[in-house]
Amino acid sequence: MSMFEQSAEAAAFLRARLGDVPDVAVVLGSGLGDFATGLTDAVTVPYQDIPHWPRATVVGHAGTVVAGSSKGRRVLALAGRAHYYEGHPLTVATFAMRVLGQLGVKHVVLTNAAGGINTRFSTGALMVIDDHINAMGINPLIGPNDERFGARFPDMSEVYSSRLRALADTTAAALGLPLEHGVYVAVCGPSYETPAEIRAFRTLGADAVGMSTVPEAIVARHQGMEVLGISCITNPAAGVLPQPLVHDEVMETARRVRGAFIGLLEGILERL
Repeated sequence: MSMFEQSAEAAAFLRARLGDVPDVAVVLGSGLGDFATGLTDAVTVPYQDIPHWPRATVVGHAGTVVAGSSKGRRVLALAGRAHYYEGHPLTVATFAMRVLGQLGVKHVVLTNAAGGINTRFSTGALMVIDDHINAMGINPLIGPNDERFGARFPDMSEVYSSRLRALADTTAAALGLPLEHGVYVAVCGPSYETPAEIRAFRTLGADAVGMSTVPEAIVARHQGMEVLGISCITNPAAGVLPQPLVHDEVMETARRVRGAFIGLLEGILERL
């Protein structure tokens, strides 16, 4: 069965369970899943129930699709994602984006927990992704191209929508919420980066680093979806401070900023 057929089967299953599917989806990164639990009139589907959908195994990823309302706006929330470092091929790690495309989703907000490379960024800062650097050494579009998804050589000159980035700024200003902008660099993981790697990424112009989002953004754009990326800077990157990096710190910072994060998401969706 082809990827197109697999994603079509998963989409048909979700339509039957969810009814009318919203045209906007949010992917929630490590520790950021509280947005999904706050949706009203919600219908929840565990990932393991959906045909061909990979399970979320990382701490802080609930592994559910939730269709519900946020301040009157219907939204599809994906609480957790599959990662390349878990051993999934990128075609599997980005399967959710293929299904969203089959469901007719037009706008997707990709969120993540990231390490701060830019020393101006405080822990807990929220950063709109202006652009990315793919340092994973692999692209999710490698292999035969199915024209039903998109063109063989999709344009990536504006992966992250300028319209949605401006909308995020408007929303943050209305909330009185500081909002950073920057370039996100994606690495394979699961080991954290070395201080030398962080210095190299800073020289290349990166402001934050993480182990997700970029493959999803590429696949979403391949299908013509409008993408917004938001990083929660949960910790300084390696070498910024003289201390080791641990996942518990990521989770704790995400919990601490949950109110600001949810408020920003709700405001963006309300204005979308």
